[in-house]
Amino acid sequence: MEAIAKYTNCAGAPRKMRLVADLVRGKDVKKALDILKFTRRDGARHLEKVLTSAIANWTVKTAAEPDKYELYVSEVRIDAGMVLKRVQPAPQGRAHRIRKRYNHIHVAVNNRLPLENAGE
Repeated sequence: MEAIAKYTNCAGAPRKMRLVADLVRGKDVKKALDILKFTRRDGARHLEKVLTSAIANWTVKTAAEPDKYELYVSEVRIDAGMVLKRVQPAPQGRAHRIRKRYNHIHVAVNNRLPLENAGE
């Protein structure tokens, strides 16, 4: 059974967030949370919150405790969100465009074992 959590319009560039997402894709949930906790990149704390939410969604959906099952991060997808366009004055009357990028985080958590056989 799969549980999903999403975070839309998260501050930060998608390219930078994908570097953090590659660290936890396919890993066990406990190991992924430890990796995100000690990663110093700014996107790690956003991804950690979304992963925690996906685990909570799985708990509500299955009415089971996640400690007894082998949960893993089955999917992490980072998509581009909105872009705020700003202007910064430049020399000789010119202007440079600044793009403040946002992203969408999509995390799915799944169980390696069937629910009937797990926890025995």
